[in-house]
Parts: sequence; C-alpha cells; structure tokens
Amino acid sequence: MTYNAVFHVDQNDDAVMNLALTNVINLLIAIPGQEHDLVVLFNGPGAKLVTRDNVTSYLERIKDLAAKGVRFQICKNAMIRFEISPEQILDEFEIIPAGIVTLIDLQNDGFSYIKP
Repeated sequence: MTYNAVFHVDQNDDAVMNLALTNVINLLIAIPGQEHDLVVLFNGPGAKLVTRDNVTSYLERIKDLAAKGVRFQICKNAMIRFEISPEQILDEFEIIPAGIVTLIDLQNDGFSYIKP
C-alpha cells in the first residue's frame, strides 16, 4: 500500500503547526518501509508560520522530515497577501501558485486530506 496524504495548515497558530508536524512524524513511525508521498501545504495565514523569522522552533523537524522525503509547499497567493518574499522562505519549501488548486489536484490524485 502507498500512503499519500496532504496536511493542510491554513492558520497562523503554533498549536496547529505542532500538530501537523507531529501527525506527519507519527505517520512515518507507523508505516516503516512503506511507500509514501506526504505533503505539508501552507496557505492563508498559515504561510506566516514558515518565514525564516518564525520557523526557528520548527526548523529541526522540518529539515528532518524533508530529508525523509516529505514535501513542504507554500502558496504564492498567501505570500503576496501577507507580504512574504521568497527570500524569507526556507529552501525546503516549494512555492506553488495557488494552495487551493494544489489541494484539489492532490485530492483528485488520491491523496488523503488531513486537517490538523
């Protein structure tokens, strides 16, 4: 079985961020050796959580998860809305044009939607 899931973070809330990362970590622990494609997608106010200035308390977990193949994505529309420049985003993040479109595309491709 392949585990494909998108974890959607759209709130500027440390508790939501911690829960999202913990969900991903727990999933990886529960499926050792299984194929997976996991995405943590940030849009709306959630985009503010992952600027270089705000991400320090999550940095180690993000880098560790990215090294395990977890993809991190941030919505360009949210970046524009909240005046976040690409330079403020970690290298582990892929800037996507529209988070909502990506969420729909991933679900249409069979990804489970997880809302921490």
